[in-house]
Amino acid sequence: MPAVQPPATVLVTGASGFVAVWITKTLLERGFHVRGTVRSPSKGEYLANLFKTHGSKFTYVLVEDVSLEGAFDQAVKGVDAVVHTASPVNVDGEEPDAFIKPAVNGTLNALKGVKKHGASVKRVVITGSVAALLQPKDDVPAVYTEADWNTFAVEEVKAKGIHADQMSKYRASKTLAERAAWDFVEQNKAEIGFDLATILPSCVFGPVLHDTPTIEQLSGTPKFFYVSTRGEGFPRDRKSPFTNYVDVRDVAEIHVRALEQEIAGGQRFVCSAAPFTWQDIYNALNSAEPPIPNVPKGDPTIESVYPTIHSSDKARTVLGFKFTSLQSTVVDALVSLREREKSWAASAD
Repeated sequence: MPAVQPPATVLVTGASGFVAVWITKTLLERGFHVRGTVRSPSKGEYLANLFKTHGSKFTYVLVEDVSLEGAFDQAVKGVDAVVHTASPVNVDGEEPDAFIKPAVNGTLNALKGVKKHGASVKRVVITGSVAALLQPKDDVPAVYTEADWNTFAVEEVKAKGIHADQMSKYRASKTLAERAAWDFVEQNKAEIGFDLATILPSCVFGPVLHDTPTIEQLSGTPKFFYVSTRGEGFPRDRKSPFTNYVDVRDVAEIHVRALEQEIAGGQRFVCSAAPFTWQDIYNALNSAEPPIPNVPKGDPTIESVYPTIHSSDKARTVLGFKFTSLQSTVVDALVSLREREKSWAASAD
């Protein structure tokens, strides 16, 4: 399938999200036109103002609920590619379907919309997660690649239902949503004019660009990072291995390359820079120049161990990608969040 090049128009679903805003920014800077879907006019106007220097190259449309049948039918008309990032995350529900149905239905609705009304679409790129890979392994370190599928979480949720832990429900939703996408493309290949690529990020850190007018509206990994670098609550054990990280700007760039490069069609790409511990993050922040005040120190003498590796060798070789260092990622993330702190404090006064 031919790659998509600027000045083509790309639909970015969930365009107001942490990752999606950076994807939108990267596309616009590369010369693409972007149509973003948002859940509210206020989110759309925030983006329109953020990208006002790009003029009419950025537009937005309302899609209030991606899980509804036909949600994207109008949005896909006239675009050349789709980057589907919108995936509701329910961390409170007990029923597995509270996680799984919105993720699967949102993904299928995007693909069904393209099939019915997106005659000009050549490629769909879906933002998945390494959660869809993390089948338990006995190897140390356990190395995960695009060949892996997390069937363990799916089976656990089937067996335990509401008694499965929340992380298993989340991982099952990511596995099943991505599986549904690949199955849809295979089952409809004779009738569709587009191909598919999926991007599977690790834990995403980096500077915040999306709309967070109050601290209460900071969520996901940015909030997790913000709290953890203030020494509040989690992480309790800074020396323990946590997971792998990737810079949000790298995630955006890989999505764009997956559109631009013909070879990316039909492929999954793990998007991960390296494993980390929180002590690694504290060390990186404390060695920054210029120095950053009020950063937890932990115990710099601790030697980190990494039992799990999310391998991005494929992205490095096929897409020619080089990932951002941990220090650059976390320093830029913290500086960005502390800038937001000033506006949060001002709005609270």
